[in-house]
Amino acid sequence: MSDLLAQLNEPQREAAECTEGPVMIIAGAGSGKTRTLTYRIAHLIEKGIDPFHILALTFTNKAAGEMKERIIKLVGSEARNIWMGTFHSVFARLLRSDGSKLGYTSSFTIYDTDDSKAAIKQIVKQLNLDPKAYKPSYVMGRISMAKSNLLSPKDYMENPEIYQTDIDSKRPAIGQIYQMYDHRLHHSNAMDFDDLLFNMNILLRDFPDVLLKYQQRFQYIMVDEYQDTNYAQYLIVKKLAARNQNICVVGDDAQSIYAFRGANIQNIFNFKRDYPQMQLFKLEQNYRSTKTIVAAANSIIDHNRDQIQKELWSDNAGGNKLRLLRCADEKDEGTRVADAIQNLRLGEDADYRDFAVLYRQNSLSRAVEDALRKMNIPYRIYQGISFYGRREVKDALSYMRLAVNPHDDESLVRIINYPARGIGQTTMDKIRVAAADNDVSIWTVLENLADFGLPIQSGAVQKINEFVYLIKRFESQVPTTDAFTLAKQIVYASGIVKALREEDDPESAERIENIDELLNGVQEFCESEEESPELDGTQKKDLRTLDEFLQQVLLYTSEDKDKDKDADKVSLMTIHAAKGLEFPYVFVVGMEEQLFPSFLATTRAELEEERRLFYVAVTRAEKQVTLSYAQTRFNNGQRMGGEMSRFVEEIDSKYIEMPRRSDFPEPGTLPRAFFNAGKPQPSVAKHLSKIPQPTAKKGPAMVNSPAEINAIMPGMKVQHEKFGMGTVQAVEGAGDSRKAIVFFEGVGQKQLMLKFAKLTIIEP
Repeated sequence: MSDLLAQLNEPQREAAECTEGPVMIIAGAGSGKTRTLTYRIAHLIEKGIDPFHILALTFTNKAAGEMKERIIKLVGSEARNIWMGTFHSVFARLLRSDGSKLGYTSSFTIYDTDDSKAAIKQIVKQLNLDPKAYKPSYVMGRISMAKSNLLSPKDYMENPEIYQTDIDSKRPAIGQIYQMYDHRLHHSNAMDFDDLLFNMNILLRDFPDVLLKYQQRFQYIMVDEYQDTNYAQYLIVKKLAARNQNICVVGDDAQSIYAFRGANIQNIFNFKRDYPQMQLFKLEQNYRSTKTIVAAANSIIDHNRDQIQKELWSDNAGGNKLRLLRCADEKDEGTRVADAIQNLRLGEDADYRDFAVLYRQNSLSRAVEDALRKMNIPYRIYQGISFYGRREVKDALSYMRLAVNPHDDESLVRIINYPARGIGQTTMDKIRVAAADNDVSIWTVLENLADFGLPIQSGAVQKINEFVYLIKRFESQVPTTDAFTLAKQIVYASGIVKALREEDDPESAERIENIDELLNGVQEFCESEEESPELDGTQKKDLRTLDEFLQQVLLYTSEDKDKDKDADKVSLMTIHAAKGLEFPYVFVVGMEEQLFPSFLATTRAELEEERRLFYVAVTRAEKQVTLSYAQTRFNNGQRMGGEMSRFVEEIDSKYIEMPRRSDFPEPGTLPRAFFNAGKPQPSVAKHLSKIPQPTAKKGPAMVNSPAEINAIMPGMKVQHEKFGMGTVQAVEGAGDSRKAIVFFEGVGQKQLMLKFAKLTIIEP
């Protein structure tokens, strides 16, 4: 055993030593996953493996950067030659080298979510579709799922099941939008995030020489958070590893929580099927949490049927039991949480940054925020608007993107008249039409304005020519000027800073500071020693250009540039956003049926993912976990009764402190609306039962004729002529617009207009 690996515990060392053939490392929460992966890569280099042949794929740039820095400290600067980064950043580099085979130049732009939504919005307008039906976020979700499953626009439009789904949702034109969006990306020389995976798959599938080149280069492949990979990522990794079979995947099926964005837990479950000779290692010692928290987490996840068996344990102190707060309503919940944070902070001599409040959905933060503000407790909303999503930063980046790729339509439209230069909307509409009619980019029209013979006033023509000259001047300097020098020139020559200074807005000073911070980031990039090998295996050149900076910055995850991350503030975030983080004290609010687990979890697989999400929430804590639920809460504009989440009941009673009777809200403290609310929402577990419902008996509880619209209330058992027996989950609206969400056994959830539904009440 090398001295290097002597610093690991026995299971970690065994996993790090096993470098040949397929390896799967199941790493429980807080078990030293990153440490093990870091030492495994360092051990490979120590054995004499050329770092140029090592590929390590992560899900955040932050994780990749920290891991690479640790490896450099262990084995020296040679480790800079490792191919390490996120799936998207690594494949973006490969596509810049070989994307020409797919019709892209090496300077292609990467569209972020805002760029994609803007393009979708324009296409919906162009097709004269209802913008309320074709909301950009919904359409992008459909397109993203298609790309993650490697469905081209043609595949999408020819799939009868997909088309029927779009018809049922009254959005039959999504396939056409996808086709136009894909075409628009191509003529803008741009890819969105999903394209980086989609096009990498096409490249490896259709060009065997490219596949062989990268199989020979990446002889040792490691994948972090393997349980979070989607179908496209799974296929790329499988193709790259097919030749040498030296693939190591690290992950934890108990922390697979991203099915909504395409992650497929079956990838980790089926690893042994894909690689029958694989060796399995389990990291089960938790270094983060107390014994009580670890034991409670085990008792939670034990209720899942589909899992790779492991038993997390800890050598840390026993610690306090989990605590449950039973609250009257959301306001009471916010107040109790704020009080508990203040008491713990003073009692434990803790900082505000030691506390996190987690929730299943963003709307639950409002009452907590109100309470924190009233008590003057500083807080931050984690993963709100990211630094790179701020208006002024996006404006500056758009100018930089145009300097690298003038055909980037979204960037061009964003800033062609910012700061105002006399190019109005009427002029731009004429240019857009000309570009669409001739199937070219907007830049092509601007650059050759006279050839298109557009009826544009001479003053606007002059302004357009000045804009074209400005962008061409920037473009000419990209290959020969360092990124910071050119970025600074762009920011000031474009007039952005001058325009901000002239704005009569108290926030302008902060916006200028954000522009300065962006330039600081460019300067750090130019001075950074964080280098990666060139595609030909040589060291990187000294000059760091603007196109390289943009390639990096456009793939930043939201936590990679967070000026507020070290501030002494309580962190508020969704549980999904908390993945990978840890805090001494964790509060999980909204522990109610229909909220957590979500009412959308109507299958066992969905319910098990919700339970894994709760497991992730609990295992973020080092010292103390506090759960809370409200007996009544506003939902869709109505106050509704709440039932404690089944997940709380599933925690072994040895590890949780239930509220004392004196802690229960007195009846007089409950809002009057609580007593008028419908029954507490039924458990989703009842909906999962496959036992046929008995035929309802006629009697006092049975209404033989369809009920009046206003008689339908949450919690009622109802009968529908077509869908059969169901349970009312929520009611919203008034009069003829009143709607109900009803879960029907064997059918699923339906949203019904009560005016037409003709529901019969079985049990009030």
